[in-house]
Amino acid sequence: MEFISNYPWYYTLLCIVAGFVFAGLMYYRDKHNANRTKAFLYLLATLRFLSVSIICFLLLDIFIKHTVYEDEKPIIIFAQDNSSSLLSGKDSSYIRSSYLEEVNKFISELEENYEVKKYAFDSEAELNKVIDFKGKETNLSQLFYDIENNYSNKNLGSIIIASDGIYNKGTNPLYIKQNAIINCIALGDTSPQKDIWIQNIVHNQIAYLGNAFPVEVTINAIDIDQKKFTVSIFKDGKNIRSESHTINSNSFSKTINFNLDADKSGIQKYTVIISKIDEDINPSNNTQSFVIDVIDNRDKVLILASSPHPDINALYQSITNSQTYEVDIEYINSFNKPLKPYSLVIFHQIASLPNAIINDLKNNAISFLVIGNQCPQQLGLLETKTINNRFNDVEPSLQNNFVLFNISDELKKFIREFPAVKCNFGNVKIPNGSTSLLNQKIGSIVTESPLLYFNEINQIKSAVFNGDGLWKWRLRDFAQNDNHQLFNELITKTVQYLSVKADKSFFRVYSKKIISEIEDLEFTAEVYNQSYELITEPDVTIVIKDVNNKNYNYTFSKKEKIYKLNAGKFSPGEYNYTANVKIGDKTYSKTGIINIKEIVAEKINTVANHQLLFQLSKQNNGNLYSTKQFNNLKQSILSNTNIQTITYSHKTLSDLINLKWIFFIILTLLSTEWFLRKQNGKM
Repeated sequence: MEFISNYPWYYTLLCIVAGFVFAGLMYYRDKHNANRTKAFLYLLATLRFLSVSIICFLLLDIFIKHTVYEDEKPIIIFAQDNSSSLLSGKDSSYIRSSYLEEVNKFISELEENYEVKKYAFDSEAELNKVIDFKGKETNLSQLFYDIENNYSNKNLGSIIIASDGIYNKGTNPLYIKQNAIINCIALGDTSPQKDIWIQNIVHNQIAYLGNAFPVEVTINAIDIDQKKFTVSIFKDGKNIRSESHTINSNSFSKTINFNLDADKSGIQKYTVIISKIDEDINPSNNTQSFVIDVIDNRDKVLILASSPHPDINALYQSITNSQTYEVDIEYINSFNKPLKPYSLVIFHQIASLPNAIINDLKNNAISFLVIGNQCPQQLGLLETKTINNRFNDVEPSLQNNFVLFNISDELKKFIREFPAVKCNFGNVKIPNGSTSLLNQKIGSIVTESPLLYFNEINQIKSAVFNGDGLWKWRLRDFAQNDNHQLFNELITKTVQYLSVKADKSFFRVYSKKIISEIEDLEFTAEVYNQSYELITEPDVTIVIKDVNNKNYNYTFSKKEKIYKLNAGKFSPGEYNYTANVKIGDKTYSKTGIINIKEIVAEKINTVANHQLLFQLSKQNNGNLYSTKQFNNLKQSILSNTNIQTITYSHKTLSDLINLKWIFFIILTLLSTEWFLRKQNGKM
């Protein structure tokens, strides 16, 4: 134990002196003490000296530095598979009834010696979630990621996974290294069942009115041989395509190609159905639906460049990936076409533009995006005072106050991983009213100079990315994520914002047209006054109606200058909505259609994969157990010397004045002095 004070050591002597002074003034040559014995006076003076000195010590801000020892019990994580596939096997009645009681008893016994954390996992992993076996997907890898994030620096003894071993989302759990013992409890039925099912449907997310689009349907079958079946595609209750085939093996798989006509705009729902076969014991996986957004026109985007560059291909691939845009690539030296057909023009590394193009942009109110460390000065969007033609290697830094459009949390996090691009070295000047999405970060310093910013002048939207090397971002996305999804999101969100013509309505409502049943249905809304200023005074309400005309009523919450609503999860199907707001004496309405897709992953494969559980436990120093071996699993954990309580020691500082026993010492000293004086004469 060590005492620490913010005052010099001699202040301690002053505290002692103060005690002597108070005691002396109280009991030296006081006429009231004439009849008291010296021994009694010395006792009273000592009590006063001690109490005053201790009080003075407390005023010196004295701290006590001491060692604290803490015991940390091993953490046992019990993770229960909550997916619906567990109820597809022969042991489904047992799992519904007595299994959970046995699990609760097993956990209670473990809690006598360990700290037990109970997880339920399906598409996500959640602590202390109610087990209902209604999960639509199984993501074992997400469970491991959550455990790693929450328990990496703790005394994690063992992970117990109770599952059928089926996963249909995320990466293979065998590829994820764990620093804890993993024991598995095998559930489900490993016996192959006679079954024919729709394994997969591959289709475009969007199609264009009047065009044909391909659909690939993969059919699998087990232990059903020499049987004919028909695959039919229905739309609006009508059979629009059919093909018949014969199962010619006990392990059958066939991909059937269809070409469908996009003959109606909007969200179109199609249903694929396999004809009934008597031997099929699981007909629930014989039907699958998919939806396609049919668009009646496609916006055109022009990439106008000074010369070939890797950025151009990166832009082209990302913009055309969504199939919403038709992209033309031209070079400034040979370009002589009108700009009117284009919704957006992208200028790449162009220092100066002909007057004809400038006039065409203004006359047709065409939005544009400038990319590169050269910006046409006629546009008046960027002025850089370059110093000696030098460049900086600049990384992007996300601006949290950006509100023009939303980007996903995954992209917000990944922006920090994008490699540096080259920007002009010098002072950057941009027009007033510009909104920056990305600022330049040089080393560890985030500057005020924008890297990607947006502007709107005379109803013409524009944006500038004043760096060279955008293609590197696309490569980094693929290198780390095996896809270009996050880079594509950044480019397509930018293009979408710029290419969409300004909405001059006073009330606007936004939502996704197609979501899955495990996603929350979310809306955002904007309300403007007559000066086109965002306001949030009036209430925005919405009525969501299903196909049975059942209404769901909600009121939006107000968030700064916009309205938001999370309506939660909805059952699969088509829903209509009508949103209303009253501004003054006028009521404004917006309507739309949303399609909720059914998740069928748990219906496709219902044969338990105990081999995966066995491998998972063996490579993590554990074992595979049946539901009849709970006691064996408990004994294995109790006898494992690697699962032990850990004692930690650390230094801590505590303020002397916070020690309650010192208060009682002072109180005792003063009370004793008062009592003795009271009993022996005047106070």
